[in-house]
Amino acid sequence: MLKKFIIALAACAFLTPAVAQKGIDNPVTKAVLGVYDRQLKADPNDFNTWFRRANEYYRHNEYIRALADINEALRCTPASDKDLRFQEYMLRAGIYNQTGRHQEALADLNSAVMLDGSSYHAIYQRANTQFELGMYSEAKTDYQRLQRLNSRSLESILGLARVAVKENNLGLAGDYLEQAVSLDVNNPEIYIRRASVRKMMGDHNGAVEDLIVALSIDSKNNKALEALVDYGNTNYVATINGLTNAIRQAPNVGMFRYIRAVIAQAHYNYLSAIDDYRYIIDNRLYNYPGLNASIAECEFHLGHFDEALDEINYVLGTPGATNNSNYFLLKSKILRATGRNAEAVEAAAMALAISPNSAEALSQMGLSYLSDGKVKEAVNLCNEASMTESSDPYQYMLRAWIQNDYLDNSQLATNLYDQALDIDVYDLDNIRSLRGFALLFTDRMPQAEAWINNILTNVPDNDGYINYLAACYYAHAGNHDLALACTEKSLKAGYANLYDWMNNNDARINVAPIRDDLRFLQLINRYTGLFSK
Repeated sequence: MLKKFIIALAACAFLTPAVAQKGIDNPVTKAVLGVYDRQLKADPNDFNTWFRRANEYYRHNEYIRALADINEALRCTPASDKDLRFQEYMLRAGIYNQTGRHQEALADLNSAVMLDGSSYHAIYQRANTQFELGMYSEAKTDYQRLQRLNSRSLESILGLARVAVKENNLGLAGDYLEQAVSLDVNNPEIYIRRASVRKMMGDHNGAVEDLIVALSIDSKNNKALEALVDYGNTNYVATINGLTNAIRQAPNVGMFRYIRAVIAQAHYNYLSAIDDYRYIIDNRLYNYPGLNASIAECEFHLGHFDEALDEINYVLGTPGATNNSNYFLLKSKILRATGRNAEAVEAAAMALAISPNSAEALSQMGLSYLSDGKVKEAVNLCNEASMTESSDPYQYMLRAWIQNDYLDNSQLATNLYDQALDIDVYDLDNIRSLRGFALLFTDRMPQAEAWINNILTNVPDNDGYINYLAACYYAHAGNHDLALACTEKSLKAGYANLYDWMNNNDARINVAPIRDDLRFLQLINRYTGLFSK
């Protein structure tokens, strides 16, 4: 979900569009690789070409191919060519570090330093690798060596600060961090890097403050922005507090309000998000129809369907908005929630006309047909959606639900649940894998219970989403007491998606089985402040 909101941030006026990196299959790269292929076919011992091709693969994150080529380069390069062998060891160390093989990387970095003991880059990479391996004393020695090579070395100071944190010498770490900033107080990169060390120290307020300072210096710094959004995922309170302090000092800096709204929305705090979006619009800090679309989405999740529809219709009446498939997709969801299924199909069709390969639009159109009683059309569209997005377990859960509940085809449903279990995009402790649901619906209760218990025990729930899905799980497992306990924890953590609580009936990933329980309705009523003022 956060990826979606980072993209939304990039669309705003204070950010420059991201430039997509071309892959290894682009024509220029393919032509270059073709030349290398022909050279190596003519001379398999051409170590310079092996090295150049390894570099090309490395630039495109093709680490297996890069490693195979650099091994050939090192095999063929004469021992007397120390300069090239130094570069080869450095490249192979980089490949090893990128693939988590830090011990092998350290061996190559040692070889590189033996060839050139004055190389700042080699010593720096060796220090970082030693740090990753927990060799803090050795890392400190190399960071100090960097200081002797360059007394104003930012890398050495920050490295020593990180080592001091690991040695539990937080006072010394703080001194190093102040020294780092003093090198160039107007450099946003220093504040971004200091934030990472402060995070290690547990100084979350200070880390957020540093990221905000970096954005204050350079409002187009996507690295600082993404770090701040990511921080909101791990420490929502500190992030929101830091942004609130920045807004208090500069109330009409739209960037801070927009970031706060986006992070609040990403963590289901829709009322706060709407307040900030409204402030931006009312005070003309930005003029961007996506702000109204964000309000529409928030209103939808709050169950305010009429307000949501008014907002999205306004957006679609602005110039250029009809080229945005997400706006039609949202309109389709709103219309379906209000029972206007035929119109929901039309809106989803508009989304697909713009983005024909959108799995979300395909499944949304399928769900709209399903709500209109047209099961065959729903099946075809949801099948196409799962082929388009084959790594999304939800698409398989959706298809399995339709097969089981609408077509009485339990065997095909079981096969689809098994396919969802075969997806390995998510870690086992990531609730978005939906593994426990697939196990539950195929009568593998011990494994399902182990999955949900592990997540609830070991994974922090910063915004209530984990406990919401746990409530869905226990509701369908028939354990209403645990479902209600998770419901209360979710609401207490701020999960304000009233649409999910009261309307969502899809894919057997919902709380529908407990909605008639008086205790559930009492909980929703007790936390009504999450949904309306």
